[in-house]
Amino acid sequence: MITIPRKAVLAVLATVLATGAACGSEEATTKLELSAALPDKVPSGTTLRIGDPQIQAILGASGLDEELSAAGITTEWANISGGPQSIQAFRADKLDCSSVADIPSLFAAWTGTSTKIVFQAVTIDPLDHPIYKLGVAPGVNVASLADLRGKKIAYSAGQAQGALVLRVLQKAGLSQKDVQLIELTSTGDSYVTSLGTKAVDVAPIGAQNIKLYEAKYPGATSINTGIRDDASTLYCLTTAVEDADRAAALKVYVGIRTKALLWANDHPAEFAKAYYQDSQKLSAADAKAVVEINGDKGIPATWDNAIKRLQETADLLATEQKHDKLDVTTLVDRRFEKVQADAAGDRVVTGDAT
Repeated sequence: MITIPRKAVLAVLATVLATGAACGSEEATTKLELSAALPDKVPSGTTLRIGDPQIQAILGASGLDEELSAAGITTEWANISGGPQSIQAFRADKLDCSSVADIPSLFAAWTGTSTKIVFQAVTIDPLDHPIYKLGVAPGVNVASLADLRGKKIAYSAGQAQGALVLRVLQKAGLSQKDVQLIELTSTGDSYVTSLGTKAVDVAPIGAQNIKLYEAKYPGATSINTGIRDDASTLYCLTTAVEDADRAAALKVYVGIRTKALLWANDHPAEFAKAYYQDSQKLSAADAKAVVEINGDKGIPATWDNAIKRLQETADLLATEQKHDKLDVTTLVDRRFEKVQADAAGDRVVTGDAT
């Protein structure tokens, strides 16, 4: 009888186990080419790490969160939205996706973080329901965009507010040299406070905050920008959409997210309570007012117009902020375009709304 040394047996066993583990790991992180169709089957227990606070609240209020669970998706919610927080979380590999406007996708690309937009929403009648207005400090005379000349304007290069300021100057026929741009990141009520203390003359602040701002600081005023600023996206790490399991889960999430936005349109009172009252701690009256100010959201039948606007913004920022030229088609994953449209059905929006 031939006796195999115990050490040899253990070595072979270790090799087999290591090989099996490697195969299991490889299967768990199967790479999906960006040109491949999105998988339909979600492996049970697939986890998505998402910063999407408003949708999180809507899902709970509407019961749509049960559809996520039924699909076998585990959701790890992060209280994150907006560019700076999400990009930081992406770099630390703590997040898969986040709700943002359009600017974070550009700055992620310019700073070496690869992402893909997987969801686009618009505001119905966007000029009647702007996201931002220009707050004017007490005692400062700004009645039109032309009056911005010579004024101190709050400016955050990597945020939607910064891009809006540049677009406003462009519309007014002014350059950066015609005003004083004051570098100031928009966090919390930093812009409102800066206006109230006259650290700046003008700052873009949320339209929903204008009433509170003008009430808090006597003499404070505001003007409309006259610029469409309703870009609303969900963007994800490219590695997330390249992972077959997470891509399948995102396909489900995008469809459910579509239904969530439409549910909020149909149930404004419930939406106001679930998010603005219960989560953001606004009063019932203020929550109702915010929902009315923000208007209804729409799901575009096609992303063509959104991509065109994003390219125009990228070109403007490249010129004004000295960035490399960027082809924004590399930042969108249009496989999810039809997922959205199919989920919205005959409620997709077309024409000027897109």
